Amino acid sequence: MTSDSEISVQLVRNATVLATVDDTTFLVDPMFTPKGELPTVTESPGVPEFLTTANQKRNPLVELPDVEIDYDAVVVTHRHPDHWDPAAVEKLDAEVPLFCQPEETDGFREEGFTDVRPVEDEASFEGVTVHRTPGQHGHGDLAEGMGPVSGFVFEGDRTLYITGDTIWYDPVKETLDQFEPDMVVLNGGEAQFDQGEPITMGVEDITAVREAADAIVAVVHMEAINHCLLSREELEAETENVLVPEDGDRISL
Repeated sequence: MTSDSEISVQLVRNATVLATVDDTTFLVDPMFTPKGELPTVTESPGVPEFLTTANQKRNPLVELPDVEIDYDAVVVTHRHPDHWDPAAVEKLDAEVPLFCQPEETDGFREEGFTDVRPVEDEASFEGVTVHRTPGQHGHGDLAEGMGPVSGFVFEGDRTLYITGDTIWYDPVKETLDQFEPDMVVLNGGEAQFDQGEPITMGVEDITAVREAADAIVAVVHMEAINHCLLSREELEAETENVLVPEDGDRISL
């Protein structure tokens, strides 16, 4: 597979992106379910039962765009259903190289995937070094209840950092300082429940990344899941020098 640039990221929908570094494309966090065929987040596996949200629309809120999904490997930041859904299990080749958190290795193997590659620290694939990085899916006890999450840095001739579902906290800053990425993809939407603080990045988090990174900064995970309450329009109005792609859009270096 070849690409027109050293790094490009195409947003499919929500956190599903096609990330190309040099000549290698990674399908990150595949969610392929048609509009409205998944339950609300509070009824989803892995979400603590005590959580509620005022928006009770079924997920995803929008259809998949007409995007050609061509890739060399799959990367899953965590197994929440808006990042890894039954449709992905059904559609993906069982032999695809699949990179994941070590804690979630057995889940993929039990689903029939035969080339699961847990990343403790880093791995190599077709000339790209894949580093797993820390994430914190919310604040305090709520973050603990959401389970482990990771980001990934893809290092080739240039470097791409996909943060995964995290808030702005010291390890994100440390990752930016360590790898000095050329492009950063953030999961925004300011996902939240009626209880606790947001569990993905909002305007303040995104602004902090923008101020800390000498990089292209793009925000995904917007307007596709019922507890993501920050709109693209609001985010664009309250930030500067941040790219907010529509579903299907591609950002390139």
